[in-house]
Amino acid sequence: MTTFVEMKLKYSTGKLLSNLKIDALNEMQEAAIDSIEKNDNVILLSGTGTGKTLAFLIPVLQKLDADNKKTQAVIIVPSRELALQIEQVFKSLGTDLKITCCYGGHLRETEENNLIQPPALLVGTPGRLADHIRRGNITIDTIETLILDEFDKSLESGFWEEIQFIVESLKSIRKRILTSATEAVEVPDFIGLISPERLNYLSNEDRSNKLIIKTILSQDKDKSDTLFRLICYIGNKSVIIFCNHRESVERTSSLLTQKGIISESYHGAMEQQERDSALCKFKNGTVNVLVTTDLASRGLDIPNIKYIIHYHLPLTEEAFIHRNGRTARMDAGGTCILILSAEEKLPPYIKEDVEDIELPENLSLPEKPKWTTLFIAAGKKDKVNKFDIVGFLSNKGQLKKDDIGLIDVKDFFSFVAIRKLKVGNVMQLIKNEKIKNKKVKIDIAK
Repeated sequence: MTTFVEMKLKYSTGKLLSNLKIDALNEMQEAAIDSIEKNDNVILLSGTGTGKTLAFLIPVLQKLDADNKKTQAVIIVPSRELALQIEQVFKSLGTDLKITCCYGGHLRETEENNLIQPPALLVGTPGRLADHIRRGNITIDTIETLILDEFDKSLESGFWEEIQFIVESLKSIRKRILTSATEAVEVPDFIGLISPERLNYLSNEDRSNKLIIKTILSQDKDKSDTLFRLICYIGNKSVIIFCNHRESVERTSSLLTQKGIISESYHGAMEQQERDSALCKFKNGTVNVLVTTDLASRGLDIPNIKYIIHYHLPLTEEAFIHRNGRTARMDAGGTCILILSAEEKLPPYIKEDVEDIELPENLSLPEKPKWTTLFIAAGKKDKVNKFDIVGFLSNKGQLKKDDIGLIDVKDFFSFVAIRKLKVGNVMQLIKNEKIKNKKVKIDIAK
């Protein structure tokens, strides 16, 4: 039971959790909510996948004044993926308060239009937020709460100058909240923390019963054949494969495709729409394999990832921890597998018992996914929502409810999963039809 006094709350914690389909807060979340309520300076250290986003969003939400039509809180994050995740969680809380997400890789003008009516909560990457401040697009004088989520990653990624500019521009800050999944980072003086309350749940987290670590030996220095056989051994489970370089991601994904494994690439050189498409296909089951760089090691909230494969050994222990944080999240279990060539040794920071995998001689390709993703060239800015898409595909495409999977609506486009067996017929039925009286391009997502 949360230590928040319910009479003080503007929003019922029970109702918020119900909107998120969560039964109860965990110990860390309860302690963080209570601490943030009572203290103006809080550092929250807790592992990846433990629910830090909710731990700071709930108390921040309680501080927001619905009658104040200016921006009251800002969250600085190291990546657009984390910004979008926080935006999604906040919207799922089911309040009428506005949140605006700002990040590079799409039109700044779109965000400028969203900022004309200031959001109560602003979340974004350092570079884009600093740009908006310089342009006078943000009502900075009314911002009293500052959150630096995954602040260690922001600082190590070279955002020091931009973060310092943002913090020093916000003259009315009264509450500062910093979160991290590691404790090996010194907080710069310019953040302005004064005697912070420090909550450290890193040492108390025992993931050993949830995360299983295994290794597999590749006889060849080129590990691609071992990877292929390993995926066949795993079967049609959700898998994230980590490589150390973008070129390796493309090459590995291409080799898997040639061998009959359907996969998607994900890295920083891809256009934002391509990255959105790749993630959506992975989330909705159109593909079970995502090949990526460490870009995907933070900020992605994708449930039910069963396996993490380290195709290349991570460069640091921190990278190893964050990669593995994509699985064994909250109360679920997961497995991480390191592919080692004959010259490679297990990193010294891995002290847990490790199981060696011996692959059988005869393996078959995993069962192909049963879903396909459609791209729809209309989104939130076109006043199109999930209900519109379900209605359109049900009425015009003659699909039943069970034929429609996960729907992801972006600002200017949407993705929707449908049963692969139905695709041909659906595309014929809807090719001349309109969504909300407008002809919209619809195609199989590339």
